[in-house]
Amino acid sequence: MIGSDIAKRYARALFDIAREEDKIEVIYGELEGFSSMLKESKGLAEFFANPVFDSSDKSAVIKDILDKIGMSITTSNFLVLLVDKRRIDVLEQIKECYQRYMDDVLNKVRVGVKTAFPLSSELSVRIKKQMEGLTGKNVEMVVDEDPSLLGGVVIRVGDTLYDGSVKSQLNNMRELIREEM
Repeated sequence: MIGSDIAKRYARALFDIAREEDKIEVIYGELEGFSSMLKESKGLAEFFANPVFDSSDKSAVIKDILDKIGMSITTSNFLVLLVDKRRIDVLEQIKECYQRYMDDVLNKVRVGVKTAFPLSSELSVRIKKQMEGLTGKNVEMVVDEDPSLLGGVVIRVGDTLYDGSVKSQLNNMRELIREEM
């Protein structure tokens, strides 16, 4: 789902414009905000997706919304274009592609950390430095607690998963015992 050709083309076009205007992160923030608004307001998302409503009505509604929330002209024009071209349903994918382009340019990587217990700030800093050394990029870390892990840490960097959880180790031991029987 991530990275459909349509989403990539729209994301690349918007990213190139944002780069020219030196507003890469600002426009990403606006995309993220509007995408969240659509997720929270199912009625609004259904309105834009419904072919029964006229395209001009949809354009008027989105322009009114964007004016009220103070969206930049670039992002507003982009979102209106998505509504006009009936591509607003691809917004989440576009946002994800845009984020990848932005992260590449900013030399940033997003790291997801799951732990059974809250991390101390010292341990959090150590993990972040380790990941920066491993990836060679600036790390933006998101930490989630998952008591089902029992202990240890699971770290996701892109498509790579480092699983040092107690739960995983117990499962591995269980498999070894089954193989021996």
